[in-house]
Amino acid sequence: MRLNYDPRELRAQYAAAEPFPHIAIDGLFDGEALDAVLREFPSREAMKWREFDSPMEKKLGFFHETSTISKAVREFLDAMNSFEMLLWLEALTGIEGLIPDPYFGGGGLHQIEPGGFLKVHADFNVHPKLKLDRRLNMLVYLNKNWRDEYGGHLELWDRDMSACRKKILPLFNRTVIFSTTDTSFHGHPHPLTAPEGMSRKSVSLYYYTAGRPEAERSAPHDTLFVMKE
Repeated sequence: MRLNYDPRELRAQYAAAEPFPHIAIDGLFDGEALDAVLREFPSREAMKWREFDSPMEKKLGFFHETSTISKAVREFLDAMNSFEMLLWLEALTGIEGLIPDPYFGGGGLHQIEPGGFLKVHADFNVHPKLKLDRRLNMLVYLNKNWRDEYGGHLELWDRDMSACRKKILPLFNRTVIFSTTDTSFHGHPHPLTAPEGMSRKSVSLYYYTAGRPEAERSAPHDTLFVMKE
């Protein structure tokens, strides 16, 4: 799959971003390829989704083992785990030795319906099967004609949770990549206000390494939610 940006030209921007290393890129992927993924993105009824409904999150997630997905969606997921994608991400972030997740644990296809949300959190830090260190998230948004008033912005918060430093609207072919640590707090805490029949669609990819910098190490933990209205 062709990637429309040279990662070396974006590396300094990524590293300097606040509140933690990240970048939002419009048009990284070929529009026609993403059109095919969107056309074949399964509805609530068309696939067995994992449903989350708690004070911390209300969303639909992906069952890699049992989900029935189309050829176009499968090819896109495979491309996100390819060596070409890994080399591109390594050049962007400076994180060497990235390893994809063939199980799509916690990742894959996501959608959030009106009223849904995902409270601000830091991600789980160790893959439950592979025992690798989680280092990088890539979120690919698939929402055409998405208006600001629908909400669903990805919020990035500072390490002491004193302020939201950035809000990113989840527009079609907008890709957000960020480094994951115990203080890379993010989410979309406000219930979605899109019209009935619409949902906030995304593909979430997580990347790992065998080890991480000493300053970032901590005991294995699940998602660390932080209560914020």
